Amino acid sequence: IKDSIKLGNAVLGHLGKIGRLHRGKVEQAGFAVLKAPDIPSILVETGFISNPEEESKMQDEDYQNELADALLQGIQRYFAKNPP
Repeated sequence: IKDSIKLGNAVLGHLGKIGRLHRGKVEQAGFAVLKAPDIPSILVETGFISNPEEESKMQDEDYQNELADALLQGIQRYFAKNPP
């Protein structure tokens, strides 16, 4: 769980550079799929379709690419500091 939090913080830091975060910190939940692996695991919510502004952004290809790039940068940052 400790490594998952480190990974989540790295990803959250990069996601915060492209948009407003609903929560400024990594949260924990009891999802079995996130607890079972012996590797760091995170669940990323990139927006809410119940929010018209966020739904519109998520449909934009440029924004999708920004999200993907932020996720990649966060993952790379984590592994640069925590090699397997």
